[in-house]
This record gives sequence, structure tokens and C-alpha cells, in this order.
Amino acid sequence: MVGVLSFFGHRFLYLTMNNEDIKVDFQENTEGLVVQKTQDIPQEHLDYLKAYRADNSSGRMGEYHRAASIPTIIHEKWLSEGYDCTVEPIRKTLAKLKAEGLDYFITTDKQL
Repeated sequence: MVGVLSFFGHRFLYLTMNNEDIKVDFQENTEGLVVQKTQDIPQEHLDYLKAYRADNSSGRMGEYHRAASIPTIIHEKWLSEGYDCTVEPIRKTLAKLKAEGLDYFITTDKQL
């Protein structure tokens, strides 16, 4: 399982943490110590999100409609940049995903 944040409707609903899939490497260079975090996101997970998005596009949107499934590593990156997707409006987070070429983590085609 990939550690992700899931968004339903207009708000953050839950976080699935799986820190086992986040790898932390330490390297030293002329500027000092560098910490590099990576997260393996299997193709099966991306295929699941794609199918989920396709299934959601034709049905009615209920009170809890999944809008995005953001990997933990992306959330941590954004936090380090000063952006907290658990607080910001979901529309802004969806726009940020699109702007950064991370559309495959969006799980709906509906307007929120």
C-alpha cells in the first residue's frame, strides 16, 4: 500500500500512512549534508487511480466524493515549500497537482 492523503468533496478526510515505502538517503557534498527522500509508487497504484477516476466520471457525486489521492512524499514536499494541502481548499490543491504535472493523482473529473 502506498502512503497517501485522500480528499473527499471539499475537505481532507483521511491519511493512510505507510512510511515503509519512503526511503531516506543521506549524502554529503560541498554544501553540507543532503537528505533525499523517495517513495516508490507502483504502476498498479497509478492504474487503480486511473480506473477510479474513470468510474467516478459518470456517476452521481455524493457527500463523500474522492477528489484526489496524494502520495505522502508529495505532501511532505509541499509542506517544506509552505503549502499544506490538508488546510488549503481542494480546488487549489487540484490546480496545484495539474500545474505540477501530477494529474494522475486526481481521482475525479467533476468540478468541486
